[in-house]
Amino acid sequence: MKFNIKKNGIYSFAFATAVSLTACTGDLNVTPIDPNLDTPENVLTSTEAYNQMLAKCYSGLSVSSPDGDSGSPDIEGIDGGFGQYLRALFNLQELTTDEAVIGWNDQTLKDLHGLQWTSSDVFVSACYSRVFYQISICNEVIRRIDASGSNDATLQQYRAEARAIRGLSYLHAIDMFGNVPFTDETSEISGETPKQISRSELFNWLVNDMEETAELLPANPEKYRAGKGMCYMILAKLYLNAAVYTGTANYQKCAEYCQKIIDLGYKLESAEDYWKLFCADNDQYLGIDHEIIFSVYQDHENTQAYGGTTYIINAQVGGDMAYADYGLGGNGWGGIRVTPQFVDKFDSGDQRATFFTKGQSKEIIDISDFKSGYAFTKFTNLKADRTMIDGANSFPDTDFPVFRLGDVYLMLAECEVVGGVSCDGIAKFNAIRSRAGVAPIASPSKREILNERARELAWECHRRSDLVRFGLFTTGEYLWSHKGMNSNVGTPHAVDSKFNIFPLASSDVISNPNLTQNSGY
Repeated sequence: MKFNIKKNGIYSFAFATAVSLTACTGDLNVTPIDPNLDTPENVLTSTEAYNQMLAKCYSGLSVSSPDGDSGSPDIEGIDGGFGQYLRALFNLQELTTDEAVIGWNDQTLKDLHGLQWTSSDVFVSACYSRVFYQISICNEVIRRIDASGSNDATLQQYRAEARAIRGLSYLHAIDMFGNVPFTDETSEISGETPKQISRSELFNWLVNDMEETAELLPANPEKYRAGKGMCYMILAKLYLNAAVYTGTANYQKCAEYCQKIIDLGYKLESAEDYWKLFCADNDQYLGIDHEIIFSVYQDHENTQAYGGTTYIINAQVGGDMAYADYGLGGNGWGGIRVTPQFVDKFDSGDQRATFFTKGQSKEIIDISDFKSGYAFTKFTNLKADRTMIDGANSFPDTDFPVFRLGDVYLMLAECEVVGGVSCDGIAKFNAIRSRAGVAPIASPSKREILNERARELAWECHRRSDLVRFGLFTTGEYLWSHKGMNSNVGTPHAVDSKFNIFPLASSDVISNPNLTQNSGY
């Protein structure tokens, strides 16, 4: 099901009314702007109408407004470009690490890589508000289906899909923000402020919710829709990071859910097809018998927003790079590069080392200069046959792979090497390396597991979480270019451990007396 996201009149009614009542971010004004209201009771008269409500849950990952682009964002007070879900996630999960730096002077953007943000940082607030807006619209879909009183199988599947998408956002919430405001479909809609839930309590709730939801979803869903594999991935990620979220590691359960995903029938793509996982028609590698488990739909007509792969591909192209070589119909934006520490992780012959070096220095001498630092061209808007999409413009057709089997293989490797679980993880680790064209490692160390995750999963929004889990994000044990800095002055250094988690948006804490800010902010 590829929803027509750009102009879809049916679902605009419900969320202009409903989400304003259930949003949980105080005076961030997480309220749809569209004033053309109708009531849910007048419009929710068919299965198709509920389908379009569900479409909003999916489209919320792709675009920032019912119009698609950033001209009229559905969250007031947050720029529709940098407030788009995937862009906001990329900024917090990648720009804060050794995998990416950005040269732009937009407000506090450089503070992300410098690990110097505050509780009022606009980019942190953008991600925070988008995550909880997404949770709110999923809650509303579930609530409206419950209110219908229908046991129709199709509606119940829609309900389960909304739960799965909500679970993805709660996974991001627990990982980035810890103790957060909590709402579900049973929460009052009378304007009462949400209560705060502890990280460990949210962990337990989310595990139970995803276990139940997985049983309600198909093993082989339609493209772009939630299925069992998506829920199992959320569960595997929760258990992978259980020590961070609850204080107690549980690699055994992580391995169990990884195996459940493999048993569904997902397959690792071949060496020659690896780069196609990140190209303009990568949807052909989505689903059972392929590698991508869940992805966010992108195309140059229906998802015209300045986030997602539009952001990644355009921002990675600049300097001496020819934009057409990456499938773009116009000039790139010249922003994102990688650190020399990331470059040094790759062995000779590794096909994942897709660096553009002409006219670029390996060292980041001036963080504001695009030519300072190698460009990284993992994502492209070229088709699998390396030709351009007809009518290609600055909005790519490259879907963003949220979850894929390569990550599952590396989670199993970590379960074995770090967690001591017998799960054939080292063999899976070396299957990933063999596909990349590099030699196997018979007995990989913990650090080698982490480095392989960097090479395989770069720019897929996992790096910050991985560094936190391995205890290297804020410490001086591992330094990268400009860590702890927001200028060219000084040297990389360790930072306060409070940066292992992001603050709750300060405006939300001020407006909601039930919330306590994360320690140190």
